[in-house]
Amino acid sequence: MSTTTTTATTQSSSAAEAQLIPSLPDDVALNCIARVPRWYHPTLSIVSRRIRSILSSPLFFTTRSLLSSTEHFLYLTLRLHHNPSAWFTLYQNPNPDNPNNPHVLIPVLPLPAPTVGAAYAVLGPTIYVIGGSINDVPSSHVWVLDCRFHTWRKGPPMRVAREFSAAGVVDGRIYVIGGCVADSWARNKFWAESLDPETGRWEAVPSPIDVRDKWMHASAVIGGRVYAMADRGGVVLDPKAGTWDVVDKRLDLGWRGRACVVHGILYCYDYLGKIRGFDVKKRVWKELKGLEKGLPKFLCGATMANVGEKLVVLWEGKGNGKEIDIWCAEIEVEENGDGELQGKIGWSHKLISVPKDSSIVNCLAVSL
Repeated sequence: MSTTTTTATTQSSSAAEAQLIPSLPDDVALNCIARVPRWYHPTLSIVSRRIRSILSSPLFFTTRSLLSSTEHFLYLTLRLHHNPSAWFTLYQNPNPDNPNNPHVLIPVLPLPAPTVGAAYAVLGPTIYVIGGSINDVPSSHVWVLDCRFHTWRKGPPMRVAREFSAAGVVDGRIYVIGGCVADSWARNKFWAESLDPETGRWEAVPSPIDVRDKWMHASAVIGGRVYAMADRGGVVLDPKAGTWDVVDKRLDLGWRGRACVVHGILYCYDYLGKIRGFDVKKRVWKELKGLEKGLPKFLCGATMANVGEKLVVLWEGKGNGKEIDIWCAEIEVEENGDGELQGKIGWSHKLISVPKDSSIVNCLAVSL
């Protein structure tokens, strides 16, 4: 009798442990857990082995997407003295009543083979690091960071090695432009390439000879078109139409640094250190107003990203002499009734202090 009771209790305990949440069907439990903000996942993972396992499964992230519970995360790359490609992600505390520790910068595994002058593209939950040079030699290698699990894997190599190229994503395909000298048959044919992530195959994108500049210093996708800024002017690729054009002179003269697009407006800083937005349809630059007292002038540059349709700006500030401070601000942007661009700072503070010879390489946004 005693043995039977013990066996039944053990079986009952094992069954409960096998469930995500005791007394709930697994599909209901998964729907509950998938709604929990990512900030709490480290704590949630210690509740049980089963929950820890589901948190690191593709099914979990698919469920979050179906429930519209995905969150937007900023990924930041820094060039440090001891690490030319240090990666971080920014977690935001979902509890607005907790002013302490509102944001945490969490290290991510470094790029296995760091390069200089790589291009970056975000496709779903992954970041593609494309090309770049290793010991001053251009590379065709592609590395892929799966931001769900923070793991790196090798992607399909390009047909042509390149550095300082431009990249953009249109309709689920990655387009890479320039970054190589068109001095051979292969480099002429594959001066621009596109990757189909489903097949893992790079294909040539036909391009006219007169657009084939070598270096690209900035890129963005606006209205389904890839804008690639070269040292002299820039080019625009319309993948759907299969056509090329030159960048509008007004845009070319005003585009500085790493820009981003929010609500169809391209934002960057100008020579006075102010943030401006370019309306491609109206072909006009406008100052982003409302930030005069909340942000410094970005005379030494800034890096920008669209994080959930909010403009996020990162910049390097003065430190204690031996270090510099990496600052970040989140700005809500909109166009008012008079056609002016208005900005409202949500938050702004220092993220990290790093050695003074460090610098911001890039920042990107991923939805998870």
